[in-house]
Amino acid sequence: MTCPFCQAENGDSAKFCVSCGAKLPERANTEPVQGDVLAATKAAPLFGAAARKARIEQMVSEDAIISTRAYNGVMAGVLLWGLGVNYLLCQTVGNVFNYISPVLFYILYAVLAFGGIFLTARSQKPALSFLGYNMVVVPFGLVISTLVEYYAKQDPTIVTYAFLYTTLIAVGMMAVVLIAPNLFAKLGGALGAVLIGVLLCEIILLVFHVQQTWLDWVIAGLFSMYLGYDIYRSQQYPKTLDNAVDSALDIYMDFANLFIRILRIIAASKEK
Repeated sequence: MTCPFCQAENGDSAKFCVSCGAKLPERANTEPVQGDVLAATKAAPLFGAAARKARIEQMVSEDAIISTRAYNGVMAGVLLWGLGVNYLLCQTVGNVFNYISPVLFYILYAVLAFGGIFLTARSQKPALSFLGYNMVVVPFGLVISTLVEYYAKQDPTIVTYAFLYTTLIAVGMMAVVLIAPNLFAKLGGALGAVLIGVLLCEIILLVFHVQQTWLDWVIAGLFSMYLGYDIYRSQQYPKTLDNAVDSALDIYMDFANLFIRILRIIAASKEK
């Protein structure tokens, strides 16, 4: 079957193009049109495995497809931009509650973060998706800067080791994806269900003021797997600039959440 996006030849039973990663049409000579793109975008769910499946199956125009190298380069650049913004916030802001009340901050956090996720998920324009990405990165970065200042006062090595371990896990997961990509193929639904259950358990334990260090280990493990899963999934989406930005957001959220959990784990071990 010839890919309608990049014209590469694929096997008759192939579901995704081996060259550009786009989903192949079920009927021969099916050409994507702008109406199909808009319909798929409006109908697509926002979160979870269903959202990822919708992104894989979306139909995009041939002109929107970029090379694999360019796609991965944009994704890496956007991810590094987010981490760089977080670093600058840690260096310049520190504890955000020195400048704003916790209640007001959490309200703004929810508005910006969920608004950014919505904008990134719904937009098919890279510029708007990048705006949504930054709407998530900035409030999340302020949370991280607050935690970094708190733990750095206890012991600066906590922050250093947490970032080092998080980076090593990310590199390790990338290596696993390259070596055994099929390992992550069907993990999305299971990871989501387990994470929701663990987070609900964490909320209950917080309400009753129960020590929950073991949960940090469990959630860190889950986000480690999510890192691998989202890196794997990023290569299954049609390779467009917009999907590169969307995938960078997925990986950034995994990385940031994993970093926070490792911070807590290391800090708890230092107290013993």
